[in-house]
Amino acid sequence: MAGPATSAPDVRQRFLVPVLGACGIVSALMQTVVVPLLPDLPELTGSTASTVSWMVTATLLSGAVCTPLLGRAGDMFGKKRMLMVAMVVLSIGSLMCALTSDIGVLIVGRALQGMATAVVPLGISILRDELPPARVGAGVAMMSSTLGIGAAVGLPVAGLVVDHADWHVMFWGATGLALVVLTLVAVVVRESPVRNPGRFDVVGSLGLAAFLVCLLLAVSKGTAWGWGSAHTLGLLAAAIVIVFGWGAHQLRVSTPLVDLRVTARPAVLLPNIAALFIGFSFYANSLSTAQLVQTPKESGYGLGVSVAVGGLCLLPGGVMMVVLSPISTRLTATRGPRFCLGIGSVLLGLGYIVRIFTSHELWTIILGATVVASGTAMCYSALPMLVIRAIPAAQTAAANGINALMRTIGQAVCSAVVAAVLTAYTMSVGGRVLPALHAYMVVFVIAGVVAGCALVACLCIPDAAGPTAVAIPAPAAEPRPAPAKPGPGGRT
Repeated sequence: MAGPATSAPDVRQRFLVPVLGACGIVSALMQTVVVPLLPDLPELTGSTASTVSWMVTATLLSGAVCTPLLGRAGDMFGKKRMLMVAMVVLSIGSLMCALTSDIGVLIVGRALQGMATAVVPLGISILRDELPPARVGAGVAMMSSTLGIGAAVGLPVAGLVVDHADWHVMFWGATGLALVVLTLVAVVVRESPVRNPGRFDVVGSLGLAAFLVCLLLAVSKGTAWGWGSAHTLGLLAAAIVIVFGWGAHQLRVSTPLVDLRVTARPAVLLPNIAALFIGFSFYANSLSTAQLVQTPKESGYGLGVSVAVGGLCLLPGGVMMVVLSPISTRLTATRGPRFCLGIGSVLLGLGYIVRIFTSHELWTIILGATVVASGTAMCYSALPMLVIRAIPAAQTAAANGINALMRTIGQAVCSAVVAAVLTAYTMSVGGRVLPALHAYMVVFVIAGVVAGCALVACLCIPDAAGPTAVAIPAPAAEPRPAPAKPGPGGRT
């Protein structure tokens, strides 16, 4: 009788990383899967291009708001529970999009899909609690790389659907994948006993949500509304006022949503700043590559390829993220996560140098995009480990949620900057207004400089053994029942 009882946890541990990784990939797919559809959706839904753009904005906003909230809730009420909530909501949102062509319902469904952004930080926290210490680094690296893998796979998959099937098929597939992964989570993942009890900070949650909505709405819509418009300036002013009030509240309450005293320490703050820069630099690659190669040949620089081929240009980068995940783990184990983040930042910058000088042939474009993705993989592997080593185990989900939030803000700012640049430098071809090649060069220069900023932030992060590093308390005891008390559940 002892054999099966002792082998069951081993089986669960063996499948824990693949199952959580599948959750991360499915959630990341939702970020890019709709992008190839955007040019056709106004006609398909009987709406305008500005209205259709909310299918991206709604996902961004809901993901940014829900990631830190679900992270804190996971630390308090159970990480598996919150992970399943996120996947259930993703399934519902995908099903709504599969069943309708009404733009209002589609936007609501996309907002529900965005809640799954919290899956990756929750998964990282579960891995820290459940895996043996020797396996945590590899698991976290793979979980982090799912962000890039899902984004890289989403574009070519969506492109193939757009070219060969009804666009609703994409959302039916997302629904099926989400339900399969949800079932696997229920079977394989067990609830972590590591908790951070206390009263949920409702006021702080509402304040953070209001701040993020004002900030990200202004950033994502600034190009369309005008950066000097009353809407944009009003939202930015409101964001500034709210964040100061929210910060004062967080410092005053006994169980804050975000522990600003811990977050302000260099060992935590600097990785979050680096995450902001990495999110910006990585996203510029995704936004520009497919659009560049799909530009008509008449422009003098475009290759005129299909939507599917344009998406496939990012696929080798996704493959490299999988390949580099174990390499990043070994590098982090031997040289430390700061060293791995530095190497990744350098690769990001080099990737954009390649892109500046070789954006004329398909294979060189793919090469540059793959180098950028490789640097991103190493950065994404290192960032959670930098956060994990600097915070208590009971705050892991919330802290990684903030780190993921910083990446999201970086991506939102990048989207606004890229849109502004591509509309500022244009050319007319056959009556069509297209971005000039110079516009893409400006984007690559900006993204490369931002990668350099990430490197500077990395170099300023204190060493783990340094005097400013924060010690990590030992994780809670293994949550299996004691032999004398074989009851269900684990000790907290």
